Amino acid sequence: MPEAVWIIALGAIVAGFVQGLSGFAFSLVAMSFWAWTVEPELAVVLLVFGAFTGQLVGAFSVRRGFAVPVLLPFLVGGLAGIPIGVAVLPLLDARLFKTMLGLLLVVWCPIMLFSRSPPPIRFGGRLADGAAGLIGGVMAGLGGFAGPVPTLWCTLRQMDKNTQRTVVQNFNLATLGVTMAIYLATGVVKVEMVPMFAVVAAAMLLPTLLGSRIYIGISEATFRRIVLGLLTASGAAMLAATLPQFFS
Repeated sequence: MPEAVWIIALGAIVAGFVQGLSGFAFSLVAMSFWAWTVEPELAVVLLVFGAFTGQLVGAFSVRRGFAVPVLLPFLVGGLAGIPIGVAVLPLLDARLFKTMLGLLLVVWCPIMLFSRSPPPIRFGGRLADGAAGLIGGVMAGLGGFAGPVPTLWCTLRQMDKNTQRTVVQNFNLATLGVTMAIYLATGVVKVEMVPMFAVVAAAMLLPTLLGSRIYIGISEATFRRIVLGLLTASGAAMLAATLPQFFS
C-alpha cells in the first residue's frame, strides 16, 4: 500500500500541472501512472475526484469569462451523457472503448499539429457542439475522461485560447461535479477510499496553480501546440494501458 500511495501522489503531481496548464487531461495523465498499480475501482474514483478538484482550482486561478451561448450546448449534451456513462460502466468493454479513442487521438491530432493552417470546422452548429458534449459526458461517467472530445472539437473549431479555456474548464467543472455526486449517491465511493482523496488533493494543489500561472503567459499558437501534443500523448497513454490487456 505505501508504494501505491507514492504512485498516486506522483500521478496527481504531474496530472495537476498538466491540467492547470491546459484546462483538461488530469484523468488521462494520471491514468498513465495509476493504471499499472492502482486497483481499477479506486483509480476510477480518484480520476474523477482529482479532475474535479483541479477544475475547482482553475475556476479561481484562471478566470476568462463565462461564454454562456458557446458553453450551453456542450453543457446540455454533457449532463445528458453522464447518466449513460455511469449506467454502462459495469457493462461496457472499457478496454475497447479506450483503445478506439486512443487510436483516434494518436492519428488525428498529429495531423492537425503539423498542418500549417487547417481550415476551421464550421458545420453542425450548436447541435454538433452538443454531440461533442454528450460524448464528453458519457466519458465523464466512465471515469472522469470528460475533457478530450470537447477539447478536440473546440480545437477543430479553432476557438481562441481563452474561449476554449472557458468552455472546457466550465464544462469539465460541471460534468465532473455531477459525476462525483452520482458516484457518492450510488455507492461507487467507498469509505476506505477517502484517505486517498487527501493524498491526491495535497499532491496536485501547487502543481495545478503553477500550470495555471504558466497558461496565462503563453501565446495562441503555443497553447494550440500544447493541447494537440497532450491529446496525442493522452491517446498514446490509453493505447499503452489497454493494448497489452488484449494479449494477456
